[in-house]
Amino acid sequence: MADRTQGQEDGRDWGAPGTDEALRTLAPDLADRLAALGLPTRTIAHEPVFTVEESQALRGAIAGAHTKNLFLKDKKSRLFLVVAEEDTPVDLKTLHTRIGAQGRLSFGSPEQMRERLGVEPGSVTAFGVVNDADGVVTLVLDERLLGHDIINCHPLTNRGTTSIARDHLLALFAAVSHDPLVVRLEADAAELASGQTP
Repeated sequence: MADRTQGQEDGRDWGAPGTDEALRTLAPDLADRLAALGLPTRTIAHEPVFTVEESQALRGAIAGAHTKNLFLKDKKSRLFLVVAEEDTPVDLKTLHTRIGAQGRLSFGSPEQMRERLGVEPGSVTAFGVVNDADGVVTLVLDERLLGHDIINCHPLTNRGTTSIARDHLLALFAAVSHDPLVVRLEADAAELASGQTP
């Protein structure tokens, strides 16, 4: 299911790391971190978006997988950042069984989001783990994302979309000590019918 087509879509002609001027404008600290790691990106600035639907309407044709992000906590107040492909249905009633959470999940507070991810509500992104220096947040990735060469995320603000190669995003996670838990988030029809999930 790889989405590689030509140079622009697989990141080969994005320029040297640190040359993404839109990212440098929107999120200079993130741009510096990526440049220091030698990870090229391409960022498109746009009007603020708050939902997947708004994002789809504004972004135009940006190659790669687009993400939706859930900042969640379990009954023991453990925090999770769930990064899914934008059209993956995520059942919050059963998600805890897939990610090892204790009891049902609820949304983390805006204060926790700011403190741990360095973002405001509406801007939750996989890149937020760069701000979780204490490693409090468990990063959960939808396994469907790994089938794409390019992954698109907000650059710590919902005023842009940053494209990064899958392997480079994984390298960033490793560099900030957030190796992801990769799980299949989407239940198949048989599991939904039986009420059981893996």
